[in-house]
Amino acid sequence: MENNKLQQDHHKVSAKPQEESVQYLAGRGAQFNTKNRFLKDEKTQEHIEGIDDWEATNLPTQYIEQQSKTIVNKVESKDVGMGYSMNPYAGCEHGCIYCYARNVHEYWGYSAGLDFEQKIIIKKNAPQLLRKFLMHPKWDATPIMLSGNTDCYQPAEQKYRLTRGLLEVCNEFNQPVGILTKNAWILKDKDILQEMGKKGIVSAMVSITSFNEDLRRMMEPRTVTAKQKLKVINELSSAGVRMGIMMGPMIPGLNEHEMQRIMKAAADNGATFTAYTFIRLNGAIKFLFHDWLYKNFPNHADKVWHLIEQSHDGKVNDTRWGVRMRGEGGIADMVAQTYKKYGKLYNMNAEEWSLDRSQFRVPGGQGKLF
Repeated sequence: MENNKLQQDHHKVSAKPQEESVQYLAGRGAQFNTKNRFLKDEKTQEHIEGIDDWEATNLPTQYIEQQSKTIVNKVESKDVGMGYSMNPYAGCEHGCIYCYARNVHEYWGYSAGLDFEQKIIIKKNAPQLLRKFLMHPKWDATPIMLSGNTDCYQPAEQKYRLTRGLLEVCNEFNQPVGILTKNAWILKDKDILQEMGKKGIVSAMVSITSFNEDLRRMMEPRTVTAKQKLKVINELSSAGVRMGIMMGPMIPGLNEHEMQRIMKAAADNGATFTAYTFIRLNGAIKFLFHDWLYKNFPNHADKVWHLIEQSHDGKVNDTRWGVRMRGEGGIADMVAQTYKKYGKLYNMNAEEWSLDRSQFRVPGGQGKLF
């Protein structure tokens, strides 16, 4: 298959696929492996309906341990609201079908499809790398985002506890850190988060996309329920941790109508700030999402697909800064107006607040740097 497969015209993938003979892989978002654009020769399954002898197997998750060279990454994107990020895991077992991080898995030599959910790279030396990074004499304590790419509290954290290790280093240095997750496992670190919250060096966001459990199970199959996510917000906010919600992505025809309900429930449980993104299907995600959409919602998949196209100038993706994460046109504008209206009504984002950089220090040495 040609390397330019992912650049084909979007109309070629907008037709409803034929009936599938393969079994749907329960508990997985992606149902096949897309082509890795960096590999010339590989065995892929891009058109399931055209392959009779392919055996789709729901393999168990594989943890691939490695010693990494770096852990903190400078974020070049202008519209994601973070300067630096760190991700102890690459790939994510949560299996969210819309996840933009899927494409990054191709840099590791894997597919953005099932490989992304089944082959998780474990950066075993992440805490040690962070300690070394923070000791650099020119580091200025700029806040670092945990989970700028994949979820730092995905199931692998139950075994490896790398996120816990990173938080311990941040707490020791008084390094400000933000967290984004959709897993209740964050409550296991309530003790250290409470301590960091008192110092004003941590804030956390919980991602909530829908209160419809049928939709949630299909769209992000290995995440916790919205009810459990609200419990996380309530418990951590009560412990003094500044909590917010990420509503992303909003998908026209599937979950965009839930924005008000999500914001109100989050506010009622102690969330004080919000953010959202509008669906965009870049790279291999276009094919994965299209396959998922028509298999799970055959009766109105065409409508949803075309609404996404209408919000991205006739395509399903947009690379323009300032537009790609919000969309444009009638549907995207309606979502933006809803977000603004109910954010104000529920007193979200009302306070001027930032993580405290002034307490940063290198333990046992230089003391405060500011």
